[in-house]
Amino acid sequence: MGKRRRVVERRKTSPAVVGGVIAAVGAAGIGAYALYGGGAEAEGRTASAAGVHKKVPTGPLTALEVSTTAGRFLSAWQQGRPAEAAATTSDSAAATALLAGYTKDAHLKDVSLTKGTPSAGKVPFTVRATVSYKGLTKALTYDSALTVVRRAADGRPVVDWHAAVVHPDLRDGDTLVTGESGTPPVRALDRDGRELTAAAYPSLGTVLDGLRAKYGKTAGGRAGVELRVVRGAEAKKAELSDKTLAELSKGTPGTVRTTLNPALQAAAERQVAKRDRSSVVVLRPSTGEILAVANAGHGFNTAFQGSLAPGSTMKVITSSLLIEKKLASADKKHPCPKTFTYGGWKFHNDDDFEIENGSFRASFARSCNTAFISQAGKLRNDDLTRQAQQVFGLSMDNWSIGVPTFDGSVPVQSAAQMAASLIGQGGVRMNPLNMASVAATVKSGTFHQPYLVSPSTDHRELATASRKLSADTLSQLRELMRYTATSGTAAEAMSGLGPDYGAKTGSAEVDGQKKPNGWFTAYRGDLAAAGVVQAGGHGGDTAGPIVASLLKMGG
Repeated sequence: MGKRRRVVERRKTSPAVVGGVIAAVGAAGIGAYALYGGGAEAEGRTASAAGVHKKVPTGPLTALEVSTTAGRFLSAWQQGRPAEAAATTSDSAAATALLAGYTKDAHLKDVSLTKGTPSAGKVPFTVRATVSYKGLTKALTYDSALTVVRRAADGRPVVDWHAAVVHPDLRDGDTLVTGESGTPPVRALDRDGRELTAAAYPSLGTVLDGLRAKYGKTAGGRAGVELRVVRGAEAKKAELSDKTLAELSKGTPGTVRTTLNPALQAAAERQVAKRDRSSVVVLRPSTGEILAVANAGHGFNTAFQGSLAPGSTMKVITSSLLIEKKLASADKKHPCPKTFTYGGWKFHNDDDFEIENGSFRASFARSCNTAFISQAGKLRNDDLTRQAQQVFGLSMDNWSIGVPTFDGSVPVQSAAQMAASLIGQGGVRMNPLNMASVAATVKSGTFHQPYLVSPSTDHRELATASRKLSADTLSQLRELMRYTATSGTAAEAMSGLGPDYGAKTGSAEVDGQKKPNGWFTAYRGDLAAAGVVQAGGHGGDTAGPIVASLLKMGG
């Protein structure tokens, strides 16, 4: 950013786009206007050369600027000139390294790039190449996209550089490498011994990658030769595993058996396919076995690794705290005003409803925010954190399910942020795995750490909670969730599933979203499940039908 613009040497041939395919044409075919990305920039250069103050172009990019910049980048990449391609980007150093490695480390040759139809500043393109390594070859085809932006320092249109331009599975800092895989493949099996594949269960792609990363070297397999994404520091922080993009020679896979139920997994896949940005997890409360996990999007495992405010589903944990501290009781009167101010923030109920002379049961079932906020002044800052850790096994970063997970976060906060945490906002973060575990803990009475691979496979130790709820608190908590399922915000979704059931809905506001994230957590018999639909709206209407449909299959 901000570097002096390189003077482009005129050549006998210059890159152009013919019919969407990068090609070369005579110099006369592209004038200075196209070469430098538009008349405004050319005028600025001419004025500067004459000693007049340089005018930096501003405003939206023209279609010509977008097309020309994309064409120069793609042409140089295709022709094996990484430095020249990188010079058209916003980060020439990072682009040079990755584009040079495309040939040197990934062993990709015969690269052909076909540009699609630009939309605003975004330009889609198709990559066709050949992976070639020690006599082995394999064709590779995939789609990607780049975005052209105007650089603030000099107004020049450049490709907004991210590693995903080179391949959509790359994150910044990742690399592409072809060679003998460091980790042998694994053959993952469901609980009945049948093979699990991403073709049959699209949501399991990231799960299978995680299983290979953890068990590949110990499951008895032998490595093959493959093109793979090797994760960099940022992706590793997000606990993303290396990803295989192409196999040149198959290794011999080892075998890993999981706890997944094939019927529930297939049903979960069907359910999330109906809702964009949806995720769901199903557990067995009596053991912690994970029976199904599914995400509408397949690039990131939100169900296991998401970090989202859980909204009012957090009130399950908060209610257990209030009941234990004698600040609430299911059948006793409890305040639910339209609004309540704490720590300088004014908290509202949905549509500013109120419940006059109502019980805590009614407030829980209706999801009254102020019923919880009104008790903030009677709690210590760390009370909710300790409750989540000691009873529900959350927020200690010590789960070991067999693949990477985010184990929930309930940080110690103060003032308004502490109050917001009571209703699943503030700094509280969860995912469907965490909230399914919360429902499972209420159903079983004891926290059982969820797991996808039996701990007997590798003799790992599962996380535990330090204490249980008292019998009275547990009984009231179950009654609150049962009443919500029969007569509260979860009633429509849970209709016909009783009597041994309970549920809680949630909606979490997110800055910049028109609609909140919709949450739903519930149990029925020996099944517990939770789901989220991001930017979907109220949980009872969005995530609720997904969760309820899976609970209908057993229990």
